[in-house]
Amino acid sequence: MKKYIFLIFLMSYSFVAFAQNSIFGTLKSETNKPIINAKITVYESNSYTFSNQNGDFLLTNVPVGTCTLLFEKEGFELKSETFQLAVNENKKVEITLQTHAHHIDEVLVSSVFNKTQKENVMKIDHLTLKNLQGQGIVNLSEALASNPGVSQVATGNSIGKPIIRGLSGNRVLTYAQGIRLENQQFGEEHGLGLNANGLESVEIIKGPASLLYGSDAMGGVLYFNPEKYTMSGKTNMELNQIFHSNTQGSNTSFGVKSSLKTFKFLWQNNYTTHADYKIPNGESVVNTRFIEKDIKLGTAYETSKYTADLRYNYNYLNLGLPERNLVDLQFRTPLFPSQRIDNHILSLNQKVFFTKSRLESTIGYVFNNRKEIESPDEVALNMKLKTFNYNIRYYLPTYGKFENIIGIQGLHQKNMNYGAERLIPDAVMSDVGLFATTQVNFSKNVLQLGLRYDQRKINASTFGEEGEEGFFPTVNRKFESFNAAFGVKSKWNDAVVTRFNVATGFRAPNLAELTSNGVHEGSNRYEIGNVALKNEQNVQLDLNVDYTKEHVDFFVNGFYNHITNYIFIQPTGDEIDGNVVYKYTQNNAVLFGGEAGIHFHPHPFDWLHITSSYEMVIGQQRGDLNLPLLPANVWKNNFKASFNINSTFKNAYVFVQANYTLAQNRISSFETSTNDYLLLGSGVGTDVHWNKVNFKLFVSGTNVLNKEYIAHLSRLKSEGMYNMGRNVIFGLNFSL
Repeated sequence: MKKYIFLIFLMSYSFVAFAQNSIFGTLKSETNKPIINAKITVYESNSYTFSNQNGDFLLTNVPVGTCTLLFEKEGFELKSETFQLAVNENKKVEITLQTHAHHIDEVLVSSVFNKTQKENVMKIDHLTLKNLQGQGIVNLSEALASNPGVSQVATGNSIGKPIIRGLSGNRVLTYAQGIRLENQQFGEEHGLGLNANGLESVEIIKGPASLLYGSDAMGGVLYFNPEKYTMSGKTNMELNQIFHSNTQGSNTSFGVKSSLKTFKFLWQNNYTTHADYKIPNGESVVNTRFIEKDIKLGTAYETSKYTADLRYNYNYLNLGLPERNLVDLQFRTPLFPSQRIDNHILSLNQKVFFTKSRLESTIGYVFNNRKEIESPDEVALNMKLKTFNYNIRYYLPTYGKFENIIGIQGLHQKNMNYGAERLIPDAVMSDVGLFATTQVNFSKNVLQLGLRYDQRKINASTFGEEGEEGFFPTVNRKFESFNAAFGVKSKWNDAVVTRFNVATGFRAPNLAELTSNGVHEGSNRYEIGNVALKNEQNVQLDLNVDYTKEHVDFFVNGFYNHITNYIFIQPTGDEIDGNVVYKYTQNNAVLFGGEAGIHFHPHPFDWLHITSSYEMVIGQQRGDLNLPLLPANVWKNNFKASFNINSTFKNAYVFVQANYTLAQNRISSFETSTNDYLLLGSGVGTDVHWNKVNFKLFVSGTNVLNKEYIAHLSRLKSEGMYNMGRNVIFGLNFSL
């Protein structure tokens, strides 16, 4: 670990430049009136500012060469403008924003060309995580599941694993701080290991993204954007407190951000604790309690020729694992069995700006220590995973209508066991990938295409006695794949935009699938791997239609995903020591379905927002057998009113949610079906400006009718344990 940390710090000071560029100007509306307090952001760096009373703004340390400014103001269309700056140039601009009653556009960091949503060829969903706090979200995975096409496999409130269009685990890649998060995602009871505190937003890519991210991205990508620094010359402090009635839970966070002319700094700290959740009859589900601690640090350095952003995140989780017949001896501290997880993420993003091109690199180190503790004296599992990864992209000079990027990505990973039991063997894995992609811009159409080659090597040593539980064979496997992507976005008129994408993806089998031989306590079954497994390879077609008018937005997304050599686990019919034996196998499979939704804000009642969406996914393997762990179809509805009461109470809102989950009868041979259910939620909130104190206040409720239900993808379903009953949430957010 020391050599990786030294390398990161060395690179952070490898390029220092002092050239100073600036862009200044005026922001006005269509009626030539100044736009006040609009946010102007330099996309390529961490810099931003706000327009003054006259609509004027000034940005310094603007990158040399090609740079993009983003102009944001509620009630106006998001606008992006690209400028070309020479060294030491001071450019004056005048920008006009078009009015729009409903602002929905966002800039997408996860897309290779970093466009706004309306400019991007691929449809990518963007969620601002702070906006979800007021809806009573307990964990990060639950927040993601509020998005159409995303659901979760959950173990109570503490463990949640996102599912994108029926695919999860190692088929969905998670990025945090610009690097891939590696923390033993092969286990269905292994959660994300991230805390929403200090995270700005998440971008959700649905479908194969192997072109940009390599193996494990065949099902999609969750790209978490860290919280931004404050604007130059400002220092901000925030204190957040949230209480949950059902679990007597508390979420406390405190953060400080400060920026000088070229240096920026932030610190975020969070402590979360929840007792066992209660089901509608008032009983508790014992050992669903958990404790989480999270610290995020960041510092950045910026000039017109070079930027560097160094981030560190430490996350500690102490999770109870619920089982039948546990005796509740304590109130809040997790009982045994439990998981204790330490996760460290250290990353450095650097950008070097040339006159007509840009070089960007992100390197990172992830250390994950996962323990499963059976008793005070017995650590059953103790796995330490060390991962160094890198991502380097070169943005070539724009040539006419063509934008071109080439890049290389890779990782080196080592897994070691120190506990009494083993789920996977000691092993070393290495990845390397090369890619090139091009975007061609026409007046109403944008084309994007790319190619990529990946190679993964896995080496695991023999352990144990052959034929006995806990035996792991020697593994020396090499997996490789070529993948391609093609997409086209067409603007038919001012209201209709279509996107069509076809892409291939792949996933190499993980260590658990190749080598398992023993009881997986988290799943309560004896699992046997298959060292002869092949690559999963898929082809997915996506079609998106967006219709946007001043008072209504409508979308339809459809997909068809064919997977060759789909890997899954199924029962063999045998038992070993009282545990049902499951074995990994392969078969060809297809998944298809989509999402449709509408956002209606009728004139003259622009303060009223009505959203409704429907999502479905069907998955079958060859032989017309259903795939396991498919989410049920869901119809989600939200009615929200937003308004200003007076100068003290601003940005007030009230909402009502009604989510109807249909019965799930399309199940595999070893699953049970689940009934339909309707869940209601509601809440109110406001910004309060009292003297010189500013804070946000909200109260919300989930499952307000105290409905008894069991989610189809709940891992407690087999035990007959209901999901959480009514929960009332109270939150305060102070800005100092």
